[in-house]
Amino acid sequence: MRIDIKGTIIPTDDKWVYDYFDMESTSPKDINTSLEKANGQVIDVYINSGGGEIFAGSEIYSALKAYKGEMNIHVTGLAASSASVIAMAGKSDMSPTAMLMVHNVSSMAGGDYHDMDKMSETLQTANKAIAGAYIAKTQMSEKDALAMMDKETWLTAQQAVEKGLIDAVMFENTQLVASYNSGMLPRSVIDKI
Repeated sequence: MRIDIKGTIIPTDDKWVYDYFDMESTSPKDINTSLEKANGQVIDVYINSGGGEIFAGSEIYSALKAYKGEMNIHVTGLAASSASVIAMAGKSDMSPTAMLMVHNVSSMAGGDYHDMDKMSETLQTANKAIAGAYIAKTQMSEKDALAMMDKETWLTAQQAVEKGLIDAVMFENTQLVASYNSGMLPRSVIDKI
């Protein structure tokens, strides 16, 4: 069974807004519903997402980790931010043209310096929580995981494999045939429409 994790990772309560505007998104409810339907059969999770809300990403990661059947994760475009955390949930491969990005957790804050100090402390704690997914997948140290996040690290498929974040590069043992068929509209046309 195929499960797509595409677009922004969002809380379930926000899903209706994204649906209303016909914007691609993935919520924990989307994934939990798919996992219930899968009922233990083999699932293939396809990720192409720039990430989104940290706690929604954590819930999706946890649901995939808890799945009792065989699960294969395929990064086909981008697994960034909270989507990179989701990619750590199981056996994975990555397209040679895809990228994986990890970075620190971010938020907005207001108030006096006490509030700013508290937010800084909270964000550093959240970074450690998220680093747990990278540590569990790779056995790297917390220090190394946090350093990788602190630098906002972008990785090719091969680099992700070398770090142990991804298990294999897709199509490694097959010959790729290149073709040119660009039917893409220019960005200026899209913006005008």
